[in-house]
Amino acid sequence: MSTTAEAAPADPSPPAKRRGGVYKQLWFWVVVGITAGIVVGLAAPGFASDLKVLPDIFIQLIKMVTAPVIFCTVIVGIASIGSLASAGGIAARALGYFLLMTVIALGLGLVVVNIVKPGAGFPQIPPDPSTLAEAQEDVAAGSKGGGALDFIQNSLLPESFLGPFVENEILRVLVLAILVAAATSMLAPALRKRVVGGIDLIAKVIFGIIRMIMFLAPLAAFGGIAYTVGALGGESLTNLLSLMVTFWATCALFVFGVLGVVCLLSGFNVLKLIRMIKDEILIIVGTSSSETVLPRLLAKLEAAGASRSTVSMVLPTGYSFNLDGTCIYLTMAALFIAQAGGQDLPWGVQLGLVALMLLTSKGAAGVSGAGLITLAASLQAFGGEFYTVESIAIGIAIIAGIDRIMSEGRALTNVIGNTVAVMVVAGWCGERDDVKFKAALDDPSLVRDAIEQETQGGEDLDAEEKDRTPVGASA
Repeated sequence: MSTTAEAAPADPSPPAKRRGGVYKQLWFWVVVGITAGIVVGLAAPGFASDLKVLPDIFIQLIKMVTAPVIFCTVIVGIASIGSLASAGGIAARALGYFLLMTVIALGLGLVVVNIVKPGAGFPQIPPDPSTLAEAQEDVAAGSKGGGALDFIQNSLLPESFLGPFVENEILRVLVLAILVAAATSMLAPALRKRVVGGIDLIAKVIFGIIRMIMFLAPLAAFGGIAYTVGALGGESLTNLLSLMVTFWATCALFVFGVLGVVCLLSGFNVLKLIRMIKDEILIIVGTSSSETVLPRLLAKLEAAGASRSTVSMVLPTGYSFNLDGTCIYLTMAALFIAQAGGQDLPWGVQLGLVALMLLTSKGAAGVSGAGLITLAASLQAFGGEFYTVESIAIGIAIIAGIDRIMSEGRALTNVIGNTVAVMVVAGWCGERDDVKFKAALDDPSLVRDAIEQETQGGEDLDAEEKDRTPVGASA
């Protein structure tokens, strides 16, 4: 796929040093946190319900730096190419790939839920009043959507330059970054290098902040799992077990079946790729949010051989346009609600609902709970005799009880899908160093500390400054 492997010589530098033992690695302590959370959730559910503040704080800290990281990395990635045509080619191929995967994910969820029928014969259980109230709020939030034009005006295009950063609107930040990168690419080469170099230094400082925040990941995993187990318990999951198992099995089928074939065609193994990002996967298991690992993945995938321009463009865009797990969830949950209400939707109606979800699934945030609101928006927009406001509210209320467990599958599938997308598009565009990528797949420790390495490059930084000095003088 990639031509860079032929030209890239073997790296003479020694491999990244190991960190002294498994107990010094982040993923180990995340596993410890998850295990402790399960024990506390089962033993003291009342106390565990108060621990939700731990993942909430962690997610809040990560969200604090997500927008600046995306803004800086997208600008550096695109502007460093120096050619808007090349950047546009990467973007076009990425969007084409995203559309194909979205159609496959929606279709797979549709087929599986019609075969298994997890909602058939569902008992009419009155939902908890507080859960019903939350569901009605989701329906109200979902009803605000007004189609493609409303999405472009109210979700895509910024209203001010700083507003998207204040509101942490990732999609609008991405638009701003692309505009700034395009303007920077039009500058004279010497001036462009100075601008890109300055923004790159800011990005390194932000990655240093992220490294400090990540020390809290085990605590976040502990609190998130303890809260989930304590709040849901075992008996409350019985009635919805079929939906949960079906959904998780479908996500596994998509990852190891569909994405496995895609990876094979691109020249690598999906199992090795998952092993390479196991730290990020475990963080998602604990926090139930894919947004928490976005900054880490930006650094890790570049260290694994994908070009900075490809990583900075494909990964943030994928977080809004390539939500494979969310797509599976939307079709399965929508038809589950219909089945639970005794409705048997004709295939024509189901295909119309899937067509609508091609639009509503775009722009869904990578945080826990966004899938539920997107589902409400889809059903509200679809309307008709099959989905009244009352049936939507009750259906959302029923699913809300297990939404956190479902969101684990959504987030994991979304992140794995976007990681695959970056490496596939990089290989497709000739922007992947296959020698470095193969080494990272065989030995994930080579890229495990990608963010840490950014903060320990003092000698390299001095060299970079020396390189930039003549550029500034000539400008």
